[in-house]
Amino acid sequence: MTIDLNSRYGLNPAHSEVVAASKIIAPCDTLDMGCSNGRNAIYLGQLGFNVTGVDTNPGAIDMLQSISIEQDMQNVKAQVYDINTANLGQDYGFISCTVTLMFADPTRVASIIADMQQCTLAGGYNLIVCAMNTEVHPCPVPFPYTLKAGQLSDAYQGWELIKYNEDVGTMHNGAKLQFATLLARKPA
Repeated sequence: MTIDLNSRYGLNPAHSEVVAASKIIAPCDTLDMGCSNGRNAIYLGQLGFNVTGVDTNPGAIDMLQSISIEQDMQNVKAQVYDINTANLGQDYGFISCTVTLMFADPTRVASIIADMQQCTLAGGYNLIVCAMNTEVHPCPVPFPYTLKAGQLSDAYQGWELIKYNEDVGTMHNGAKLQFATLLARKPA
């Protein structure tokens, strides 16, 4: 049984979609895009994934590094990285990008997704959870970027969609909005 390091360090629990994906995906080299303080990176690291957490916030990266050092989690690394550069430069078996794209530069999102796809090993996985703005469910939060209906699944044509939905959900702050959730496997 693993210790709940997230609550020990005052982090939110790992995202439910990361938890679900970790039951399908074998531990591998993993990228947590927009990792913040590391709630998903710490969780996956405890399961044996080799995780690199990236975020633009140096304070968040420092916190994740401190936790990984204090817990001797040599399989969890953290680095400052702006996802808008869309230049990962390394391949991963699993790239997770949960509630991150909506804070990206809207003109860069297509490049960010293309870079994620390019840097995913054959047979590897991408997980994306992103807010949507549709006529039926207008987004109540003024995020810089939101997805339109079908937009995310269209970007993953040719990949095996393990999970895809566009459901109304609740953010950790209680706001209700529609999210596109995708777990896709790159052809081997």
